Amino acid sequence: MATLSTHVLDSGTGRPAEGMSVVLEGLTSGWTTRATARTDSDGRIRDWGSDEILTPGIFRLTFGTGEWFGQQGRDCFYPEVTVAFRITEDGHFHVPILLSAYAYSTYRGS
Repeated sequence: MATLSTHVLDSGTGRPAEGMSVVLEGLTSGWTTRATARTDSDGRIRDWGSDEILTPGIFRLTFGTGEWFGQQGRDCFYPEVTVAFRITEDGHFHVPILLSAYAYSTYRGS
């Protein structure tokens, strides 16, 4: 069984991105929404509601960055950030993003 977590850190302020909306989609014959969630007070999503949504395949996380920055009265260049990735085996997959108003980066975490 595969599990998935994410973490969003606002690297401009050094603080977690609390309350950001994130959509998890899987690719079958097209992109299908598997789950939606909001980051917690530490900027994390640890639970997507069901482990059965993470079978081997291609997935993507779409982070609602524009909405989140807007709620804080801040402008940003990227209205959303989408990260696609592949799950090939059982285990834990962590997909974090480091975010600022005009840049982002991601990596496979642990």
